[in-house]
Amino acid sequence: MKRICTLLAASLAVAGCAFGPPAEQRAESVKAEQDTQGVAPLSMFSSGPAGGLPNGWMPMVIFKHKNRTDYSLVAERDRTVLRAFSSNASSGLMQRVSIDPQEQPLLRWQWKIGTLGESIAHAQELMEDTPARIILGFDGDKESLSFSEQILFETAKLITGHEFPYATLMYEWHGKEPAGTIRHSKRSSRIRHVVVENGTDSVGKWREFERNIIEDFERAYGEKPGRLIGVGILTDSDFTGESVETWYGDIRLLSQNR
Repeated sequence: MKRICTLLAASLAVAGCAFGPPAEQRAESVKAEQDTQGVAPLSMFSSGPAGGLPNGWMPMVIFKHKNRTDYSLVAERDRTVLRAFSSNASSGLMQRVSIDPQEQPLLRWQWKIGTLGESIAHAQELMEDTPARIILGFDGDKESLSFSEQILFETAKLITGHEFPYATLMYEWHGKEPAGTIRHSKRSSRIRHVVVENGTDSVGKWREFERNIIEDFERAYGEKPGRLIGVGILTDSDFTGESVETWYGDIRLLSQNR
């Protein structure tokens, strides 16, 4: 039974969807959101000095027994960016937010993929490893989900002490799948992947992306998104055991009027 419960929790925790605070902090967190009128702006990587982690971002440990990806702010030319290095590792960074997608529907970010393992670059099958991934966690009515999905959420909460988002949307690089593809997670029906880039042509180059998160959520889930409660990044290579390196520029949520 213990093994089954652990697997249930892992199916939700994988790929960094544990955006909620520990259960005992939930009431305090809700009050804080109300005090700020539901606005928790993202902290920009470029606003911090090189060395350490960006202000407001915290480690997102997916599996405690696995190696952690190394994240640190570094200087690149005239700005500060976030470097991620994974060698047979899997962990992310996240920041809790409280943002209405209707007010800030545009997600804009940059990344530069550096070293890339052969298995990841030329994978013929869908896998969980990817050098670059932006993760969004959304709130919603969990009671509207199927009984089995509700049990999954409750089991994961009991084991980990964390609230999990109603739905998770990921923007990622993939070796083979064409840009625009929406993938369903093999581990949870509440996780959907949007491929924004593929292949190795852009390795070593800064790439900029802009997505309408309302439109992407509706395409992925067939419904409108709830409040955005978390933003994260994840660079991992625990499936292949290879080494990958990626740099991330600022992640911004913008209004239609910019």
